[in-house]
Amino acid sequence: MTQRTQNPSKGPSANRSGGTNIIYVSGEPQVEGGDALIPKHSAVDATGGLKIELIDGVRFRAVRPVNHEDGTLTEIARESWTEIDLPIVQVHVTSTLPGRVRAWGLHEHSTDRLFVVSGLTSIVVYDARRGSATFGAINHFLIGDRSPGLLVIPPNLYHGWRNIGTTEAFIVNMPSARYDYDKPDALDLPYESPDASDIVPFRW
Repeated sequence: MTQRTQNPSKGPSANRSGGTNIIYVSGEPQVEGGDALIPKHSAVDATGGLKIELIDGVRFRAVRPVNHEDGTLTEIARESWTEIDLPIVQVHVTSTLPGRVRAWGLHEHSTDRLFVVSGLTSIVVYDARRGSATFGAINHFLIGDRSPGLLVIPPNLYHGWRNIGTTEAFIVNMPSARYDYDKPDALDLPYESPDASDIVPFRW
């Protein structure tokens, strides 16, 4: 049986704030409900890089807003970046209202290159490609104007996002193929459809 002892640095009397001293068990503080506590894990490493094993083909490049006397400047894409290895043939911006979910989409041929220019979004990518080295993997990114970055999503990956901020979110996309008005390369698995939660194992 573990022995309960007082913190050796304090006596059994009340502390200066009027509360009682913490009771220690084997040197560790004990609290009611401690069994339900979940350890936190850092989303980044010591260099600031994301601690995430990316799905095969998915890439993310964090960028830094540069301050100047009139405001800030943030690069969205450069031809010299390894993430821009396919031509930029079209650029468009889409918006999502606070709390709204836009999922799940999939392109058979086109690569998406997403950049959140305003707001805060939770973007999820799921690999359901048979034979993929990362089959069944989920990548979850929290991207916004205060933590900007370029997210590259190759074809045949389910992806979508939720606006988790309090303002309308604006997202720039630079797909690798022009939009075909007669036959769009866009397949949808509606988030609220009966099959969605069985196919993509993620819910907001």
